[in-house]
Amino acid sequence: MPFSPPPFPSPALSPADFYAPIAADMRALDEVIRRRLHSDVALIRQVAEYIIGAGGKRLRPALVLLSAGALGYRGGHHRELAAVVEFIHTATLLHDDVVDESALRRGSRTANALFGNAAAVLVGDFLYSRAFQMMVSVGSMRVQQVLADATNTIAEGEVMQLLNCRNADVDEANYLRVIRYKTAKLFEAAARLGAVVAAAPAEIEEGLAAYGMHLGTAFQLIDDVLDYSGDEQATGKRLGDDLVEGKPTLPLIHAMRHGDAAQAACVRQAIEAGGREALPGVLAAIRDTGALEATRRSAEAESALALAALAPLAASPFKDSLLQLTAFAVARDF
Repeated sequence: MPFSPPPFPSPALSPADFYAPIAADMRALDEVIRRRLHSDVALIRQVAEYIIGAGGKRLRPALVLLSAGALGYRGGHHRELAAVVEFIHTATLLHDDVVDESALRRGSRTANALFGNAAAVLVGDFLYSRAFQMMVSVGSMRVQQVLADATNTIAEGEVMQLLNCRNADVDEANYLRVIRYKTAKLFEAAARLGAVVAAAPAEIEEGLAAYGMHLGTAFQLIDDVLDYSGDEQATGKRLGDDLVEGKPTLPLIHAMRHGDAAQAACVRQAIEAGGREALPGVLAAIRDTGALEATRRSAEAESALALAALAPLAASPFKDSLLQLTAFAVARDF
């Protein structure tokens, strides 16, 4: 399906522009996060506040708020659930950085680099358990089901990614399955939760879930592009970090499939060995095979599917923001 961005100047916008209809909710979300982060254990407060305060787009909690707003919800549970989604996301980041032995995220030292692996893992566990306390307080079995299923799927995706590390035989279908589990599932759950709290019909809920899943997939694919082409100051990552960790992302899979024998061998060896030494040769293979352009086209196709999934929603500023996000997902450089 060709990509048809909405008639908004989305690529020039930042997430703050999309959040205009939910500005008050985002401020309230910050207060919920601060209150719910409280613990009598000082180290928990210190690590959790460090990682939450380190920045980020807050896209996942914003999806809860925007989807609820698009359906006319006027209660307060969507703010609590937005914080739950942010806590789950933050917990996955803490655990990811330990597994990947990462020292930098968004240009700042990771929590595990600053406080140690044990503290990062245990505070991640605290955030997961606090998230489940909060979702129970909403009093909806459907909410609990959505979030329990999402966290389980994310964990499966993490393990699948671990199994795929340094495996140059991973194909595109296998890789897309990993990112739908590991990354897109929380986008899907966030958008779905807005429909759940608004008591929307099943077809609306499923449409928003599809929107979130395709949007999350597009975001991850663009992250894959930026790992080999992004500005390090903007992304907060060094070029080729995924390669160092032996992750066979879509640009590498494309380069192996469409490169000549020498290029395929270069990329394969780099995935299997890890490290940064082969990066120049890998970058050349990616360039020569059009791997970044192909990956971007895949992201655009996902974004177009997300756009189409919003068709049943009535016009509103909230829907406008959801539409703009489909263009921002593929046009961003950070």
